[in-house]
This record gives sequence, C-alpha cells and structure tokens, in this order.
Amino acid sequence: MIPFSILDLAPITEGSDAAESFRRSLDLAQHGERWGYHRFWLAEHHGMPGIASAATAVLIAHVGNGTSTIRLGAGGIMLPNHSPLVIAEQFGTLESLFPGRIDLGLGRAPGSDHATARALRRNLASDADEFPQDVVELMDYFADAPRRHVRAVPGAGLKVPVWILGSSLFGAQLAAMLGLPYAFASHFAPQMMMQAIEIYRASFRPSAQLDKPYVMLGFNVFAAETDAEAQWRATSMQQAFVNLRSGHPTRLKPPVEGYLDLLGPGERGMLDGVLSCSAIGSPETVERQLRDFIARTGADELMITSQIYDHAARLRSYEIAAEIRRNGDLANIQPARP
Repeated sequence: MIPFSILDLAPITEGSDAAESFRRSLDLAQHGERWGYHRFWLAEHHGMPGIASAATAVLIAHVGNGTSTIRLGAGGIMLPNHSPLVIAEQFGTLESLFPGRIDLGLGRAPGSDHATARALRRNLASDADEFPQDVVELMDYFADAPRRHVRAVPGAGLKVPVWILGSSLFGAQLAAMLGLPYAFASHFAPQMMMQAIEIYRASFRPSAQLDKPYVMLGFNVFAAETDAEAQWRATSMQQAFVNLRSGHPTRLKPPVEGYLDLLGPGERGMLDGVLSCSAIGSPETVERQLRDFIARTGADELMITSQIYDHAARLRSYEIAAEIRRNGDLANIQPARP
C-alpha cells in the first residue's frame, strides 16, 4: 500500500502567532502518527509572514520530542543557504536524538526573496550551481570513513538518508546520478512533473543508499464532509498563492465564500496551474482524485499538504486522507508508467 506522509509549512494563521503554529504542528504530527502517516516533514522558508518553519532543524526536534515512531525530516533544507558541515552537524544531532527516524531532503532554491537570501548568507557568493558538489560533501560527512579531514560531530557514521527535492529536471537528473530518492514539488510547481519522473526513473543509478528509483510527490488535499465545504476551506490556500505571487505574502487567511469568482482570468489561470495536483472535496471525491493521481504518476509515496485555516478542519482533512488510504482500494491501482 502506498505510504502517505505529511508536509507541514507550520502555517501562521491570521490572528495567531508562531508559538501557536508550533503547538499545532506538534498536534498534527501526533495525530498523523496515530493515523498511520509515514513521515512528517517541515520546509525551510525565510521572511514569510505565514510560514514559521525557518529554523527547520529546531522545529524538527520540537516535534520529535512529542512523537515516537513517525519519521521526521526536512522537505527541505535549502542547501545554498548553509555550509554542508553545519547541516551535517544539525542532522547528525537530530539522528542522535531520534535514531532511525530522521530524513534530510535537500533543495537548491533559497526559500526566500533576494534580499532575505542576502541577509541569510551576508553575501551571494554561495552559488546554487555548486549544489551537486555540496550534496556530495554533505553525504560524505555521514559516511563511516569520511574522505575529508574535517569531521561532523555528531554526524560521521550515522548514514542519515538524503533526498533530492526539486521542481525541475535538474533535481531529477541529480537524484538519478547519485542514486538518491527524489521528491518532486508537484503540490505547487507541477509543470514538469511527468517529464522529471520519467528522466529520474530512466537515468537512475543504484547506490549504497537505494537500489531502485523511489519517487515521492507533493499533493494538496482539502478534504471535508462535503464538496462545498472542502472548496470553501481551500480558499485560504488560494488566497495565500495569489498574495504571494502578487508580491504581498500574508498570514494564512480565513476562507472566503465565492473567492474564485472575485479573481480575474490571470489569477484563476495561475491557480489552476500551480494547484493542479490537488484533491478537493468530500471523502468520495478525494478518493477518486487520489486514485487518478497515483495511477497517472505511479508515485511510490505521496507527501500530503493541507493548508487549511481552522486547525480542527485541517486535522479532519488529514484524517479523511488516512481513512481513504486505510479503507480504500489504493493498493490495487495499476500505474501508467512508461
């Protein structure tokens, strides 16, 4: 049966704050653990008023202290913002605290705007084109016998699983070349998804970490008791994308009745594109959309995100998805792989 996992952006809702966001993230992870979710990942973003997971490793530790079995990780760490040694030490620390439960997803985007990226790094000498070399360096710090004289303590010998994240063909090619699992950001950048999956699977080289390709795809789920309620709940995420793309990011806003009708054709088209990998509706509707997506992509795992304003409704959306996985017929889907 295909695993379902949780991607949490630690949303800060309008009228709330980061402290409340962190309490809700832990609560979601605890519920997800009971409902059978495989992983709980947090994403690195900076300077975003509606996302509280900037200090990603710190927040992973917070969630780890309140859970016991669910895998924890970063989806992802934006490696150009950091030295590989620092990330090796951070995730070596996490693996030492929560052995056998830590994943490290790596991306090459800044996770912020240009000015914030400069503030993070003090200068822009860090080059995203050096990302492959940085990944290799970081993986070496986790090896039993690192080639470098410098040691990550803790880190050396811990073999923290490394993932490549991406929304373009570059990440697919790198993950295939290094023999690493690949997570595609189809939940907000689906345009190259099918091509990236095909390239990754066709070019994959087995490695010490992985013997065959493994694809995890981001997928939005807005599930509720009725289609109408789910469509209303989804307008919080729709507002967030419109505000972000217009250069005015905000905290996650309450849902708005008839929001899509208020938008112009350009904004509607943008939402149709970026949120095309989504299931919005009642349990029956969501199950059908999940089946269609899995059959179309042959995903090995789904990383589900559900940016819903009301925390109880957000929990219910994840619960419905878990019930579909547990009780539905997803195990017998025949993927349309090339």
